[in-house]
Amino acid sequence: MTIKSFNRIHLVVLDSVGIGEAPDAKDYGDTGSDTLGHIAETVGGLNMPNMEKLGLANIVPVKGLASTEAPTAFHGKLQEASVGKDTMTGHWEIMGLNNDTPFKVYPDGFPEELIKQLEEKTGRKVLGNKPASGTEILEELGQQHMETGAIIVYTSADPVLQIAAHEEIVPLEELYRICEIARELTLEPEYLVGRVIARPFLGEPGAFKRTSNRHDYALAPFGRTVMNELKDGGKEVIAIGKIDDIYNGEGVTKAIRTKDNMDGMDKLIKVIEGDFHGLSFLNLVDFDALYGHRRNPQGYGEALEAFDVRLLEVMEKMQQDDLLILTADHGNDPTFPGTDHTREYVPLLAYSPRFAKGGELETGTTFADIGATIAENFSVTMPKFGKSFLSRINE
Repeated sequence: MTIKSFNRIHLVVLDSVGIGEAPDAKDYGDTGSDTLGHIAETVGGLNMPNMEKLGLANIVPVKGLASTEAPTAFHGKLQEASVGKDTMTGHWEIMGLNNDTPFKVYPDGFPEELIKQLEEKTGRKVLGNKPASGTEILEELGQQHMETGAIIVYTSADPVLQIAAHEEIVPLEELYRICEIARELTLEPEYLVGRVIARPFLGEPGAFKRTSNRHDYALAPFGRTVMNELKDGGKEVIAIGKIDDIYNGEGVTKAIRTKDNMDGMDKLIKVIEGDFHGLSFLNLVDFDALYGHRRNPQGYGEALEAFDVRLLEVMEKMQQDDLLILTADHGNDPTFPGTDHTREYVPLLAYSPRFAKGGELETGTTFADIGATIAENFSVTMPKFGKSFLSRINE
């Protein structure tokens, strides 16, 4: 069989939209987790007709959605092979890497020595230094920060060091410089922090609001990804949203920042309307940041339905030789205890206007199946991990 390649692939990560506990969920304390399923149950059923037509409910039962005998997409699910359930690990695996050394988390805050170094190098004192919700810690320490100029440092169940500052107290340029210093300090093996995140905010006590000027300072991937191969092979890799941050710019030919999910969809549509040959790669972070971590199933459900509406616009703009891949990077069940990600399967939906019909994909044992498929499509070096499904969607 001759495999016909696609001219462009649009990869969209619905950040944290897991579809049920992975076989090793018990090792992570996540037995029983099911992000999509529990949201649907909690809100009394989801209204997502476009995802339904693609075959989402053919992968797993979803309250409010029906399985279909004629799905328009190829559909399946993927299991994470790497150790961990954080954003970077999931995304890096999608692009062909397998991480067997987990990043460190700090349930009791960061070591005193690290905080002392940060204060000395930045000239600002530190408040907080504990795991916290990004909104709650502003309520707790925002006024003190404004009165003293001390920066707010906090973490989460993820391997991240977050630094919050009011934009009128600490100018953005200084906040970014502080984060760059923190990034350098946490490169040391004893810290192994995955990302340093600038969390600027505005407003007054009792009415603080984080701005869209967030910036992530990530480690570079520990090996070459499919994105590196695409870029070196003369293909375009357009990173939309926080993708550029997650890969630390590696393999990216153009980076486009976004404000939220809807802005991300706007930017994706503009890219699709343009002329390029290669990969566009979008992360929709609101599912995770605004609803998963904040344990808000109602808001999460509304965000999923809003995405579904915009999905139709994307599909209508696609060219005949375009391929759309929808997936996730981990779970974040908003009905689950705590605020942590959850170890789950992720959905896999592959759609092209040229498909006469869709079909079932076998369950993948690594997210890297996506990277392998992209690499085979563009005839670049295949990753060491992953099994391409390109031939299956060409049947």
